[in-house]
Amino acid sequence: MAAQPRLGPEDWLRAGLVALATSGPEALKAESLARALGTTKGSFYWHFENIDAFKSALSEFWLGRAETALKEASETEATAAERLRNLSQSIGSTADEARTEAAFRAWAQFFGSAAEALSRIDAARIVHIRAVLDALGLTNPEFARIVYGAHIGMLTLPGGDGANESARSTLTAALLALQEG
Repeated sequence: MAAQPRLGPEDWLRAGLVALATSGPEALKAESLARALGTTKGSFYWHFENIDAFKSALSEFWLGRAETALKEASETEATAAERLRNLSQSIGSTADEARTEAAFRAWAQFFGSAAEALSRIDAARIVHIRAVLDALGLTNPEFARIVYGAHIGMLTLPGGDGANESARSTLTAALLALQEG
């Protein structure tokens, strides 16, 4: 029988995000994560001192992924209109990502390091949206918060039929029309 590859911290963190998105914060336990990964709790404790350390690492892991997506959406060579479209598509762009972000937001109401990570990415996303809207000549400072709030709100709406993607596209088109008019 072939030896199972050794699990690293990222394997546990990815499993944690899946567990959070599918079963909620109650699933963030060493035993249930080990079962999902087909290994023992010993592997978990090799990488994380305790469950609180894991949850803090999970918050930073999620933040890192969100920051990477924002950086990719912020590509400076793109026009402001392209950056707006990219950002629109980067927040909860797949059903799994939308479910994960919504679950993380719910968890952040009760777990401090998740709340801190969420606050940091929210602020960074709003700054980015404000810069893009400013570049489009839409300088009302409230627009960035309204646009971001609409995107975050759509994460909580059912959208399996593509309705959320269509709504995001419509919002982006409306903003671009304001810029042209």
